[in-house]
Formats: sequence, structure tokens, C-alpha cells
Amino acid sequence: MSTHTVAALYVETGGTYFNLPDVEPWDETADARLYAGPHVVVAHPPCQRWGRFWHGSTRKPHQFKLGDDGGCFRAALADVKSWGGVLEHPADSHAWETFGVPRPRRDGGWTDAATLFETLPAWTCCVYQGHYGHFAGKPTWLIVAGLPREQLPELRWGKCEQRLHPKALEKYGYEKARRIGMMAMVGGKDKTRIRNGTPPEFRDLLLALARQCASYAENR
Repeated sequence: MSTHTVAALYVETGGTYFNLPDVEPWDETADARLYAGPHVVVAHPPCQRWGRFWHGSTRKPHQFKLGDDGGCFRAALADVKSWGGVLEHPADSHAWETFGVPRPRRDGGWTDAATLFETLPAWTCCVYQGHYGHFAGKPTWLIVAGLPREQLPELRWGKCEQRLHPKALEKYGYEKARRIGMMAMVGGKDKTRIRNGTPPEFRDLLLALARQCASYAENR
């Protein structure tokens, strides 16, 4: 059986999606908003203007507009609709409400999102990347378009076990270490890359889901 090529959209230059067989990475220089097929997609549209601090730093709030991402999320959603595949965003992304995506349950399971598309079955879910190799829990929302319910896999649902950074625990004590989380202790020039990076195991899960979508479309 042939392996379906996957277009990985809005990914980091030279990151985890590069140098893989049957993966076509689209980084910032390629501008994934221009993607026109024909491959199934895994899309990671930028999330800065959709998350908890969409407005900017707490020291200088409301310097940005909610959803002002240059049309990336809208384009990514359209690509998933056109070609099938997976879209990934942080949990509690405001894009879900803006684009009418049903909120998934925190404890896991697939939520029907068929109202998004007319021609494809669509689902959304919450999964924690900490179950798939991320050093923090990192709750994440997915949209999967192109699989019927009976072909949806059971993922590692639910929250990860609590993780406390040892340096934060030593410096601040349990309560503050629990409150600020693992990612707050990441520093240095690569902190954004480390925080936003997709672990290989989670990447492989998303690629496998996308290829399932492609196989279903090919055989139906």
C-alpha cells in the first residue's frame, strides 16, 4: 500500500516536519496561506493572537487585536475542508468560538463537528501532548476532517500527571511551582522554539491521522 504524502502547514523552518519521507513542509518563507493542494494536510496555524494573551503582554495589554493572524487560521481551516486532515491549536483557542467549532471535552473523546463542513465528517478533541513526549502537559485541541466515527482512534485521553520543575520547586515552593507550570521555567534564546515545538511522537500521531483521512477518501 502506498504512503500518502502529507502537507505540513505553518511549521518551523528546519523543525520536526523537515527531512521526513512523504512529508511536504510549508514554513513561514513558503507561506502556507498559498497552499492549493493536492495533499492531505496537518496544519499548525500560529496561535499567538488566539490564546489567553492574544492582546499582548500583561505589561502592555490590548496592543493586538483578537484573531489578527493574517488569515492563517481561516486558510488552514479551508485547507482541512478541501483536502482533509488535521488542524492543531492550543486548548481554549478563541478560534473555536470565532469559527463555530464545538468545544471538545477536557477529559477526552471525540466531539462531532460535522456542522463545519458539508462534504466531510469532522471531529474535534482535546489531547495532552505530555502523553506524547512534550515535557509539559500542553493541552491541545484538534480538528480531524475526513474520517467516519468508526475509524477514529482512541487516543491517550485525559490530563497528564502533575509535573513540577525541580528548580521552581526549590526556589518557590510547591504552590507557586504548581501554578506557574513547567513551561514558565524555560528560558534562553530557544525558549519559544522549545515551548512551541511538536514532539516527534505527537507529530507522528498527527501524520498518521492525516494519512487515515487520505486513505478513507481514496477508498470510499
